[in-house]
Amino acid sequence: MLVGLSIRDIVLVERLDLQGRSGLCVLTGETGAGKSILLDALGLALGGRGDAGLVRPTAGQGVVSAEFDVPDGHPLGALLADRGLDGGDTVVLRRVLSADGRSRAFINDQSVSIGLLRQCGELLVEVHGQNDAQGLLNPASHANLLDAFGNLGGKRTACRNAYRNMRKAADAVARADSELAAARADETYLRHVLGELRALEPRAGEEAELAERRALLMQAEKIAEGLNDAVALLAGAEGIDERMRRAQRALERVAPLAAGRLDEALATLDRAADEVAEAVSAVEYAAVDLNLDAGQLERVNDRLFALRDAARKHRTEVDSLSALLNDIGGRLQALDVGTETLEALKTVAAEARADYDAAARALTAGRTKAARRLDKAVAAELKPLKLGNATFRTHVEALDEADWSADGADRVQFLATTVKGAAPAPLQRIASGGELSRFMLAIKVVLAATRSAGTLVFDEVDSGVGGAVADKVGERLARLAAGAQILVVTHSPQVAARGDHHWRVARHEGKAGARVSVDGLDAPARQEEIARMLAGAEITTEARAAAQSLLQAGRA
Repeated sequence: MLVGLSIRDIVLVERLDLQGRSGLCVLTGETGAGKSILLDALGLALGGRGDAGLVRPTAGQGVVSAEFDVPDGHPLGALLADRGLDGGDTVVLRRVLSADGRSRAFINDQSVSIGLLRQCGELLVEVHGQNDAQGLLNPASHANLLDAFGNLGGKRTACRNAYRNMRKAADAVARADSELAAARADETYLRHVLGELRALEPRAGEEAELAERRALLMQAEKIAEGLNDAVALLAGAEGIDERMRRAQRALERVAPLAAGRLDEALATLDRAADEVAEAVSAVEYAAVDLNLDAGQLERVNDRLFALRDAARKHRTEVDSLSALLNDIGGRLQALDVGTETLEALKTVAAEARADYDAAARALTAGRTKAARRLDKAVAAELKPLKLGNATFRTHVEALDEADWSADGADRVQFLATTVKGAAPAPLQRIASGGELSRFMLAIKVVLAATRSAGTLVFDEVDSGVGGAVADKVGERLARLAAGAQILVVTHSPQVAARGDHHWRVARHEGKAGARVSVDGLDAPARQEEIARMLAGAEITTEARAAAQSLLQAGRA
């Protein structure tokens, strides 16, 4: 519900603060008093089009703030949370319009885009004017309204879920089909590559091992020379091993004569001889382990260059060749089972399509049934509103398969005509603005329980009617106000008398220029205003009596 409207420097309004009220709130005033300025200002706060001409001529900018009470569970809360904005029980929409036409938007003092401000405004307020292009005049909203009227939420959810599953299954088929087609197109090449890589048998880490081995083998001659020299010095005819053995034998010959004094020397020589023997064995083992034969370098080079050539050919690293081998093997293996997998996916997709078709048909059937009830209910509201020759039709039209969506396989559109015998056309093509406003009122009365907005605004819904018809308009507005806040701009005393609250809009001319004021009316002032609406410039006793009678009837 709109609980407060603050306007600064908009057209003829310098400063205005209005407190919202629940129920039916009427705004009256003479033609040209400025009632449309209030609606234009509210429209700005709701994200409507901003025009530099709306800024008061002597001001640099105009500002409009609209404060709303938001009940728990209202869709606005989810929208704000999704955008990372603070919500709460109260939400303030604010619009700042500069004299140069630039505009800024805020929600609870947080800067937002005009588009988001408009989204929030549409959730909070429905505006029904003679040239209104939103709400009921927007065909995109008609399916939602019909579904809400027909309590089709369950069928709509089932259709959405079935559509999501159908699209998911269809996408899986498309991917599998594409992958299988691509694999088949490359099958000959892949099998050739697989044969080459299997013959090569690459393994991760092999390049580094081969490079290390190659570097070692390139020094083979020097290493072999060093090993040979070491063996000659350790174990040759004049090597240390032979000399140590001769020294040991010489000491052994005289050891008995030395009374044990050579025992330690002999033991040490014996240990040294063992160490030398181990050293000779280690050198010989190193020669065998290194395997420094002349042909090994050529074999290592051939292997290393073969791996690197394969890596360049397939535009990968040498260490990735084994992974490439496995990948190609997997792709070729997938070919063997690909057809079977694709057929299985097609079966799932066909089942999902059948589920969606059933859900969409159930939703269409529900919409068709609800459409008949809606047409009948709206027709009952048209005659009392002096629209006896009018017809209203809810058209449920089957869509081509390419246009199916999560919302079903049909298109819903509200059609109407105000001329007897004429073919129904979209609502926005109804010629008379007054007739269109009353059409909107009739539909809103029927769809009262489906709205999300807590505030409805009607601009001169009583245009072109008076007397009993105007009273019927007021009666229906009062019925709507039982479940929502209704703001209505009216020239009809019958409608004004039905209001729970009444404001008078007046224009004042002064030396500083024209300005607009809005005053809440108490009971006497209200009777006087309705009398003016009945009598015109000169208010008579009879007009006051008639006004009192209307007020009493409105409260009955």
